[in-house]
Amino acid sequence: MCTRFFFLVLVFCGWQAFAQQSSPKRELRAVWIATVDNIDWPRPGDYNPNSQQQSFRQILNNHRQSGMNAIFVQVRDAADAYYAKGATEPWSEWLTGRQGRAPEPFYDPLEFMIAESHQRNLEFHAWLNLNRAVFKGHPNVTPDHVSRQHPDWMLTYDGTKFFNVGVPEVRNYITSIVTNLVRNYDLDGIHFDDYFYPYKVVGQVLNDQVTFYKYGAGYANIHDWRRDNINQLIHQISDSVKVIKPYVKFGISPFGIWRNRSSLAPDGSETRGLSSYDDLYADTRKWLQMGWIDYIAPQVYFHRGHKRVPYEPLVDWWRKNCFGRHLYIGQGAYRMNGESGWDSPDEMPIQIRFNRQHSEIQGSIYFSSRSLLNNYKGFQDTLRRDLYRLPALVPTMPWKDHTPPLPPQEFELKRTPTQVLMRWQMPPAAVDGEVPRRFVVYRFRENEPIILNNTSKILAILPVPQTSYADTPPTPGNYRYVVTALDRLQNESYGVMTDVEVQ
Repeated sequence: MCTRFFFLVLVFCGWQAFAQQSSPKRELRAVWIATVDNIDWPRPGDYNPNSQQQSFRQILNNHRQSGMNAIFVQVRDAADAYYAKGATEPWSEWLTGRQGRAPEPFYDPLEFMIAESHQRNLEFHAWLNLNRAVFKGHPNVTPDHVSRQHPDWMLTYDGTKFFNVGVPEVRNYITSIVTNLVRNYDLDGIHFDDYFYPYKVVGQVLNDQVTFYKYGAGYANIHDWRRDNINQLIHQISDSVKVIKPYVKFGISPFGIWRNRSSLAPDGSETRGLSSYDDLYADTRKWLQMGWIDYIAPQVYFHRGHKRVPYEPLVDWWRKNCFGRHLYIGQGAYRMNGESGWDSPDEMPIQIRFNRQHSEIQGSIYFSSRSLLNNYKGFQDTLRRDLYRLPALVPTMPWKDHTPPLPPQEFELKRTPTQVLMRWQMPPAAVDGEVPRRFVVYRFRENEPIILNNTSKILAILPVPQTSYADTPPTPGNYRYVVTALDRLQNESYGVMTDVEVQ
């Protein structure tokens, strides 16, 4: 029978034995969904909104089954848009078949994607391409496209038009695109990939010398100036996001190498390859040092035996250089589709287990959705059966919010012949004004310690406004149920607990 009294408990969340468990309580498990060139979504040639929505739901359902808790969706491919509210850039050609054409019948893809993601307890990060204005081989842009309205803002390199971020107005323009999204949509994060200044192409010259002569006073050379242009832009975006919605996360996924020690950079990694600092003018390490970004997700798309960029030494360098911010590893799931060095189906699982050995590494983001859904080397099966079989909460960011919500109220149980029915009520707002966004339901045997870090005890993570749950215990006996609340940044409340006997 259900006990006739209910009580609040300070549920013990520690126990070092669970801190490094094989399936951690806190771990980002995310996937990039690329829209440029219809890599992941929408399907090529699918311009029907109903079909697009159905396809996106299927993608989310598949990734939820694989244990994911966040998605990063590309909503700006080349100075275009997958959203309606406040948009100053034209609809993307990869959404509707022609740049500038709105969906018909109309819907707002970003609003739809956020709602569907949150219903499935998936964080939604809006992924923007920062530097690309006109995609190579796609010159047919709308008359109001920024590349036509401001040709003086453009640099042409290897058939692609890029924003000249050395121009202050360009930096302001890109920042305005970000702030518009943050103001108008219920985003969990803003995300940039690895494109800052363009990747070098033999025989091509980046013609920004005139801009350097105009704005480069005080810099030793054009290279330092280019790096500072990117630094100013990242800092400006960071400050702007914090002012508008301090809870929105801001992170970047750069190329895997910051600098090579072999290139006479004593602080660099033991690698020999292209570097963000020297080749793309992105001083990614500085952004962490200065606290401008909340997380970094270096694209460590290399196997452990790579001769120039082996996986483990590079990841080791990053965990020693994340300066208290979150470090997620960008995992090259697409490499498992027959690339040299990725023959063994154990390569990626070994990488994930290596990450879990180090507390500085707080999860992974996989490129890309299609590669996981295609189950290369059976990796999706491995996630479902093993690595991500148990759920995980997104890691907290105490520098953004460290105040937990209040616990659920009026928790009660009722036993039926086959189920245990639970109900509770929403608590009032915490001292920081936050109310719960999710609830977590745990089940323990009567003689088991109440350790909330033991993820095998999680029955469900429920989105608000759901305040009930039905459980079918596996065998007769005495059980204890605990329910906690999570706020937007997944700080967890104390628990409410009660007992029930199942005969």
